[in-house]
Amino acid sequence: MLEFLQGLAYGLFLSCLPWFVIGMVSPRHAIPTEFPSRLQVVVRYWLVVPFIALLLWLTSLWGGFGPSLWGWLAGLAAVAVELPVESRLRRWWKGVKQRRRASRMAAETARRQAEEQRKAQEAGQVTLDPANPPADADQVVLALCRAKQQLLDAHRPDIAVQADRLYSRYSRVQEVLQARFDSSELAYERSRTLIGEVCYGAVDNLTTMASQASSVAGVDSDYARHRLAKGIPLSEEERTALERRLALVEETERHLSDLSARNEKALTALDNTAVAMARIDTGRPQASVDTDQALYDLQRFVERAGRYGRNA
Repeated sequence: MLEFLQGLAYGLFLSCLPWFVIGMVSPRHAIPTEFPSRLQVVVRYWLVVPFIALLLWLTSLWGGFGPSLWGWLAGLAAVAVELPVESRLRRWWKGVKQRRRASRMAAETARRQAEEQRKAQEAGQVTLDPANPPADADQVVLALCRAKQQLLDAHRPDIAVQADRLYSRYSRVQEVLQARFDSSELAYERSRTLIGEVCYGAVDNLTTMASQASSVAGVDSDYARHRLAKGIPLSEEERTALERRLALVEETERHLSDLSARNEKALTALDNTAVAMARIDTGRPQASVDTDQALYDLQRFVERAGRYGRNA
């Protein structure tokens, strides 16, 4: 056994020089990492592997000087066998970390969605279920459901919540409209048509946002950002491609922000409409006298109530 270790140490030490030359010419053939560099080649084949060979050699000295042929051959082939094994182990570990990160992100997204739904419920906001639209849904609500489903398919639940907000405002305005006007009045139809046009414009914005978000959903911006920020020597062609990839994502996010701002204007317009319509007095007064007069008469009645009891 000690003879085998001694031969392994000699073979491993001798293999350092050719692997070092290979690594200096092409680091990816000598280093099994994702972003190999020549500095890693120097550290591995000038320090790490020779140090391991030295430890094996010192351990084998207990058996004297007699390296075996099989140990020497195993030492020469050790690096060639270790590189693909290490590469597979790194890919496996990377997949494990990606699955864990995806699981954490999914859990965080679910927690954030639950928090947003809780806040929405506290604020009186209704959540749309695209798969099960409300029973009394009209064309506007159905269009909001379709737009929300497209945003969810594009993995943008942060934007899809705008469909819920639009639906809540739209339902509120409809309730105020029905309470203030008769369905046969011309003002009712005119107001309903204008409100529908505003909501359809917001739906068009949501549909456009879903299309743009889907177009960059497969762009690995994190990889490009990590590769550019790590300070790895890159060719001009690769650097330009990575920068262009990030520019596409950033440009798309700006467009999404602009469209989101337009929808915020639509929400504000619906709020203003609901408040303005709530102030309109279109019904006939049910009281026969003014409120102040009624309060005055009630107060005088209370003051005289005692006299009625004494007279009785």
